[in-house]
Amino acid sequence: MLEKAIEILKVIHKNGYQAYIVGGFVRNYLLGIDSNDIDITTNATPKQLQSIFDNVLLPATNYGAVIINNNGIRYEITTFRKEISYKDNRKPLEIEYIDNLDQDLLRRDFTINTMCIDKDGKVIDLLKAKSDLENRIIKTVGNANDKLEEDALRILRAIRFAATLNFNLNQDLIVAINNKKHLLKNISKERKKEELDKIFSSQNARGGIELLLSFGLEKELELDRLPYCDSTDSLITVWSNLNVIDKYPFTNSEKAIIRDVNNALKEDNYEAKTLYKYGLYVNQIAASIKHLDKKVITELYNSLPIKKRQDIDISTEEIISIINKPPSLYISEIYNDLENQILY
Repeated sequence: MLEKAIEILKVIHKNGYQAYIVGGFVRNYLLGIDSNDIDITTNATPKQLQSIFDNVLLPATNYGAVIINNNGIRYEITTFRKEISYKDNRKPLEIEYIDNLDQDLLRRDFTINTMCIDKDGKVIDLLKAKSDLENRIIKTVGNANDKLEEDALRILRAIRFAATLNFNLNQDLIVAINNKKHLLKNISKERKKEELDKIFSSQNARGGIELLLSFGLEKELELDRLPYCDSTDSLITVWSNLNVIDKYPFTNSEKAIIRDVNNALKEDNYEAKTLYKYGLYVNQIAASIKHLDKKVITELYNSLPIKKRQDIDISTEEIISIINKPPSLYISEIYNDLENQILY
């Protein structure tokens, strides 16, 4: 991926502009972590980039960036800029294009996201971020309070990086999070959930949850059950335990699973009817939350004589024929009885 990205840099340079790979890809590259997306920063404007590349997409929000999909790889190319002011502690209200990489890096969130790679494959570290990377420290670029006031989502990003990379937050950032955590109420639930998804699905989800709790963010995030969330087997396990489908955005299928899990939690998950009613997946999640033996759950489920109503070898038409009555509620009652007779 790096070689292909450098080809993009060279094309931009051939057209008379500067360009560098920047941010998360460089950080992960130096840590030996694979990345799917590559961010590029340049002094070429979106209009100038459109004249260089044929397959340029402009994002819905105008903040000086374009998207290029090349050979199956997604590149976000952003013009060097200053962000003059912010709206609602999240979005830049006004930007100004500049011609200076140093100034562009100063607007970014954390030092470990400021390193660049140039067209020759050389790592550029203008803000001495390598030492923070080596010391496994999350530190803001500039004043921590100011950075979090500009964009309060950086609070969750800091915790996400600390959890996923197994890094520590520096003292200034810890103080700033405590000072500015109330600003999280101004951030949309969609954006907060995106960050929480990454925390809860990481290999160090437990560490991420402990960090959230250490700052008392369960109140700011309206996650009242977070202190009792001690199972992190999967993302849906965590969200099922938190049970906030009325507060955060979920797909209809996610909502259905979470509702089923919370109903299954009230029942005996070793019981045949519970296994049959909710299926293996939901009972496994419930078992994880209740610290039951999932291997036993699987064995019990696999031993069921039927797994769904369609496994019962009699059709509705046959029941009607046998009873010799027009169809009504009795059909459902008969199937319920058959299920119990077969399961037990």
